[in-house]
Amino acid sequence: MNLEKVIFGFFIVLAATLNFGFFVGDLSNPEHHDIYELFAAIVVNLIATVLKFGDRTQIGAVHLSTSLVADLQLIAAAMVWGYGTHILSTGMTPDITAKVVSLSGGALFANIVSVIILMSETIMQRR
Repeated sequence: MNLEKVIFGFFIVLAATLNFGFFVGDLSNPEHHDIYELFAAIVVNLIATVLKFGDRTQIGAVHLSTSLVADLQLIAAAMVWGYGTHILSTGMTPDITAKVVSLSGGALFANIVSVIILMSETIMQRR
């Protein structure tokens, strides 16, 4: 068993599951979406991105691009959350929450693509 592949797969799947955990819930209810889970999803996605830098293959490039998309969307979601919480006087409205959750949904899709690529890469590998 290759420990590097285990760690790589672990962070890819953890990024997807954390993002899914944040995404699930009523789209416009801020109580269903925890800021700490969004923060954890961002951190784990950034770690997964760093792990993907070493692969020089075409599949590695697609892995990296999906990770960069997820990072961009999750960071944008955090910025919208910060804007809604700290700049607007209204706080987290259903409209702001829907925007944050929608951005995390895009990141979730990118994470799912990354997991599918990981699974297909694993299936194609021969011993």
